[in-house]
Amino acid sequence: MAVQPEGTPCWADAAFSDVEGAKSFYGDVLGWTFGEASSEFGNYTQAYANGKAVAAVVPPMPGTEGQSAWCLYLASPDAAATAEKVRANGGQVLMEPMQVGDFGTMLLAQEPSGAVFGVWQAGVHEGFEATAVPGAYCWGEVFTREPEKADPFFTAVFPYRAQQMEDDAIDFRLFNLGEETVLGRMRMTDEFPPEVPSYVNVYFTVEDCDAAVAKATERGATLRFGPMSSPFGRFAALSDPQGALFSVIDITTTEGEMPKVTDVS
Repeated sequence: MAVQPEGTPCWADAAFSDVEGAKSFYGDVLGWTFGEASSEFGNYTQAYANGKAVAAVVPPMPGTEGQSAWCLYLASPDAAATAEKVRANGGQVLMEPMQVGDFGTMLLAQEPSGAVFGVWQAGVHEGFEATAVPGAYCWGEVFTREPEKADPFFTAVFPYRAQQMEDDAIDFRLFNLGEETVLGRMRMTDEFPPEVPSYVNVYFTVEDCDAAVAKATERGATLRFGPMSSPFGRFAALSDPQGALFSVIDITTTEGEMPKVTDVS
């Protein structure tokens, strides 16, 4: 797979205090298999769906134990330049650009409303080897209570064209690269517990949403929303046994018409 255009979601990983527990859970729910832990890079362990690299799990950094969360990485041709854009537009750089062997260069950032995301400048590791197939990443959304802070940030840092969904029930924005929609933004409502901060929600593809939810909850996950059918697929939001939020979606089971969208000037 070629290096992705700037701003394209290109990789996802999460830190877990119990890495073996995470491997067992996601192996069961998403069908993942795992490579060898790379001791040179903090026991970073890649996950595979049908032999294709789709994500990774890793032990937590010292002092961050018990704070499991999925991190979505956005592609950049120049991580250092992206870091400067993050700062210039009100965000924070949480981890300065760091070269990871010959794999590439990463940084961690926080947009002004609080959601944490990663940036990946590809080297030999170009990112996802598969997307939108069972077990692989499918979609990402920034959940925020302050879209007035998040929206201008993302369009300033990345070459996104924004569109607003015409729906009185939800405040949802799409970020496009050319003709392809690559990221969403959802305003968090009062239904979200106040202690849940802004975050990036990562969707993984499954063959059967209801079966995946049943398996996940059987394994100790908590169902947060759904399952619900939509024009994009049948999906549900969960938190895994270690607290990391994620969603599953069956993109073959759709219901309803695609919503209308309006370009945002």
